[in-house]
Amino acid sequence: MRTSFLLSLLPLSSSFFLPPPPPSSLSLHSKSPSLPFLSRPELLDGTMAGDVGFDPLGLSLIDDVGIDLYWLREAEIKHARVAMLAVAGILQVEIFGPAPGCEMATSKSQMDAFWQLWNAHPQYIAFGLIMITVIEWIGGIAATAGRESGDREPGDFMLDPLGFSKGEPEKFERLKVQEIKNGRLAMWAASGLILQGCTTHQGGIEALMSSLEKNAF
Repeated sequence: MRTSFLLSLLPLSSSFFLPPPPPSSLSLHSKSPSLPFLSRPELLDGTMAGDVGFDPLGLSLIDDVGIDLYWLREAEIKHARVAMLAVAGILQVEIFGPAPGCEMATSKSQMDAFWQLWNAHPQYIAFGLIMITVIEWIGGIAATAGRESGDREPGDFMLDPLGFSKGEPEKFERLKVQEIKNGRLAMWAASGLILQGCTTHQGGIEALMSSLEKNAF
């Protein structure tokens, strides 16, 4: 039953991650590349990296209470980057163990390890929350100023130590598409790891091995 359900999702997942058509080939009344039974959202014209016209709820048309497509794109990129870091961090700790000073976090489930760390060293968590607040403050200023001026692309913090943006424009555009696609996958992965840890109290790899052992082909 579970296998049949996962297989049924393959057409949807493949259409969701199709590369967007060139903006010049899009017309006002064209169909969405990812949802061909719906019209393409007006503002999703394929110019943003990873844009495949997926907006069944019409969120891209919101333009009030301080929310618009720029704000939504900023939020998507931010959550994508955080999710990639979260998944890498969760799996890294499960495989290699906790960092020095966090030896009390022995649980394979990082959701349980969080509370072990909280009970032993709540100042670590407090420091992390303070740093998140500072980063959010900086990001909020950049997003607000960029939306008002129109000179800043969503998610652009001029952080490019390896100089990717100074190379070939086509290659850099491809890297931006890869970033958002991997970030979208990471958001699903992070959600699954968190839900898995809260319900079964197993680590992600531990749960995978257990599932393969109990449902071996």
